[in-house]
Amino acid sequence: MKKHLLCTSAIALGVATAPAAAQEWNLDWGGYYNTHVGFADVSAGAPRIGQDWDGMAVLGDGEIIFTPSVTLDNGMTFGINVQYEAQNGGGGVDGIDESYVTISSDTIGRIELGGENSAGYKSMVGAPGVGSFAIMSASVSGFAPISHAFRQASGSPWTEVAGNNDVQRVSYFTPSFNGLTVGVSYAPSTNSNASNVGPFDRNATTNVTDVFDIGVRYSQSFGSTDVTIGARWGTGAAADFNAAPGAGADGILGTADDVTVLTPNLGSDPETWGIGAQIGYGAFTVGGHYAENDNGGIGGVGDQEGWSLGATYDIDGPWSVGLTGFNGSIDNGAGVNDTEYNAYKLSGSRELGAGVSWDVWAVYAENQDIGGIANNDIEATIVGTSINLSF
Repeated sequence: MKKHLLCTSAIALGVATAPAAAQEWNLDWGGYYNTHVGFADVSAGAPRIGQDWDGMAVLGDGEIIFTPSVTLDNGMTFGINVQYEAQNGGGGVDGIDESYVTISSDTIGRIELGGENSAGYKSMVGAPGVGSFAIMSASVSGFAPISHAFRQASGSPWTEVAGNNDVQRVSYFTPSFNGLTVGVSYAPSTNSNASNVGPFDRNATTNVTDVFDIGVRYSQSFGSTDVTIGARWGTGAAADFNAAPGAGADGILGTADDVTVLTPNLGSDPETWGIGAQIGYGAFTVGGHYAENDNGGIGGVGDQEGWSLGATYDIDGPWSVGLTGFNGSIDNGAGVNDTEYNAYKLSGSRELGAGVSWDVWAVYAENQDIGGIANNDIEATIVGTSINLSF
C-alpha cells in the first residue's frame, strides 16, 4: 500500500523517479536552545491586591530539528521536517511541533504536506529586533502574568485564521522571481496540532474548516539598501456549532458525567490579513507591520488588531542593538473597553562564537482593561540576560 501511494504521488507531480539505489539520503539535523534569566517587577490593579509576582525566573526554549532529504537524478528533492520541543508540554501531545514533508526543485518551487504553519504565516514580516527574547511571542508570560494572544493579531504579526497552529495542510510556494515569492495553503480543519484529524461531518462541525491562505513576499537589494515586504490574507468556514461542557445526569457541572452541549454558531467566517516591511541601509534596519484577525464573533466580539515598529543597528565588531515596540487590542464588544497588550524592548546582543550569542535586555509590558473592565491592568518591567545556542 505504501509503495502504491508513493507511486501515485510521483505520477501526480509528473515526475519520473530514478531508482532509489542511485541516491543517498542527507541525514541533516540541528536545533537551538535559548535560556533567559530575568527579574520582574510586577504591578497589578484592584482584583489582584495582595498578590506578589515579583522575582527572578528562568525560561528555556529549544528544539531539536531533523531535516533529512534526498535529491533525485531529475533534480527534485524530497525531505521531511520534524521538530521536537526541548521542554515538556511543548508542541503537540508528544512534544512534537512541526512535522511535514517537503518536495522542491528550482523549477517547480516548493510543496509542503503536513502539520506546519500556512503560506500566509510564513510570508509575513514584522518589526526587526535583536536577541532571542521576543515581545511578539509568549516569552513575556514566562516572567509575569501578562496574557498574549497566540497566532492572533493582538499578540503577533504572524497570524493564522482563528489562531490555528501547525494543522495538517497542503502549501505551495512558487520559485523566486527576482525576489518575489507567492504561496498558497489549504487546510481541511483547524482541529489538530502536528497530528492527524481523520474524517469529520462537514454539516456538524465544531471548529473552523476549509482554511485557505495566500501570502506574498518580496526581498531584494538595491545597492546598499535591502528591502523585504510581506503580506498575507486567509479565511475559513465558521463552525456549525459551538461546543461547551454541560451538566450530566447528576445535574452538577464539572463532574465525571458531564456532557458536551452544542448550540448553533451564529457568527461569521473568520479572516485574517496583514502587511509588513523591513528596510536595511548599511548597519541600520527599520520596519514594522499591521495585522487584523476577524474571528467571526457576533458584533465583532473577539476581533483583534496589532502593529509593531522597530529599529536595529549592527555596531562594528560583535555587538548589535535594537529597540522594538508592539501594540495589540481585542474587541470586547460595543460599549466595552478593548483589552490591550503593549510591550517595548531595548536589547543588545554579542556574538561569542559559532552558533553562540549573549543578550542583555529590558522589557516593559502591560495588559490594560482585562476582560473589558476599566483599570483592570497588569504591568511589568523585566530585566534579563540570555544565552543562545544554535547548531
